[in-house]
Amino acid sequence: MKIGEHTLRNNVIAAPMAGVTDTPFRRLCRRLGAGLAVSEMVASAPRLRDTRKSRLRRCHDDEPSPRAVQIAGADPAQLAEAARFNVDQGAQIIDINMGCPAKKVCRVAAGSALLADEALVGRILDAVVAAVAVPVTLKIRTGPTPHTRNALRIARIAEQAGVAALAVHGRSRACAFHGRAEYDTIREVKHVVSIPVIANGDISTAQQAAQVLRHTGADAVMIGRAAQGNPWIFREIAHYLATGRLLAAPQPGEVLHTLLEHLDALHDFHGEFAGVRIARKHLGWYCRTRPGGEAFWRAINRIECAAQQRAMVSAFVLGEACAAPGLAA
Repeated sequence: MKIGEHTLRNNVIAAPMAGVTDTPFRRLCRRLGAGLAVSEMVASAPRLRDTRKSRLRRCHDDEPSPRAVQIAGADPAQLAEAARFNVDQGAQIIDINMGCPAKKVCRVAAGSALLADEALVGRILDAVVAAVAVPVTLKIRTGPTPHTRNALRIARIAEQAGVAALAVHGRSRACAFHGRAEYDTIREVKHVVSIPVIANGDISTAQQAAQVLRHTGADAVMIGRAAQGNPWIFREIAHYLATGRLLAAPQPGEVLHTLLEHLDALHDFHGEFAGVRIARKHLGWYCRTRPGGEAFWRAINRIECAAQQRAMVSAFVLGEACAAPGLAA
């Protein structure tokens, strides 16, 4: 899988997710097998550039190459300047957000709201591609609504503008995350462009990833919500695509090591006060389907000390391991 001059180690990509794919999570996804992990979206408005949130979102400390930053906005000149600024800060791939269905993003005519204005899409892509020497990628949905799908036209506009790769989520803006993703539109997009196409939406197992690639002919899969609480999914998919064999689930010792590594990284990156609170959602995703998870979740939400959070996670994982058949002490 290549994006511009960058050759990825595989074709399994961590999707940009606001409030999730910060530096600690991206590093974890890469270590556990993702060929690329894209940053949270960074606003293109200059007045927001120096906020603490923006500074943290564009941080790439100790992150392996290539480093991809997603930018969001609706003004071609502002997006072009944001692309230049982020490249100066170390971005090696610029991704443009035209896929987010969140109301607060669409209210300012950004994200997936842009799909309704194909002329503006063209002006944005032309401006950003011309502004930087690094590859520019684009993330879209199938269209404004299920009845007004225009992903094929957007894909042709993107290719003509010089976009290096295109990620397509198999839902429209109106669908948000309701219903099931459909992959026929992604297959049609792949047939009309020669640039790499990345399939996204409802891919939660290695077998599903293989099925989606077969059905669409896409060059890669992008994993979003399925990685929340399960960062091991990247190596599972990559291994299955390479060998046709399923990997065993991670053992409790590795699970505990990974969770503690992630907690330490969050506490260090965000500071103890914010890091402990940000960690809660990751722990909630991890424990949501596990025995005793609800009680653990209620208890961990009351903890404000990093050391105590680590200790409770250790007790929960080790207790779960001891309770499992064949693992009792």
